[in-house]
Amino acid sequence: MPWALGTAVFFIIWWTLLFAILPFGVRSQHEAETMVPGTDPGAPMRPRLRLKLIINTVLSVILWGIANWGYLTYYVRP
Repeated sequence: MPWALGTAVFFIIWWTLLFAILPFGVRSQHEAETMVPGTDPGAPMRPRLRLKLIINTVLSVILWGIANWGYLTYYVRP
């Protein structure tokens, strides 16, 4: 896969997967019944963004590897 196409595919996979992973494990302040004054009741208590970004990147690399293998195997036939 050419570098420009590979970068674009990785970027698309990473962002799409990020929006799918962000809601997992989030508890709102309303659900936890612990309200911080001046915040929205739907605001997350602990969003754990660093962990989600690491998981997202690892899964994106795996999915990009599968996409690259498929590209090399089925599109570019030696």
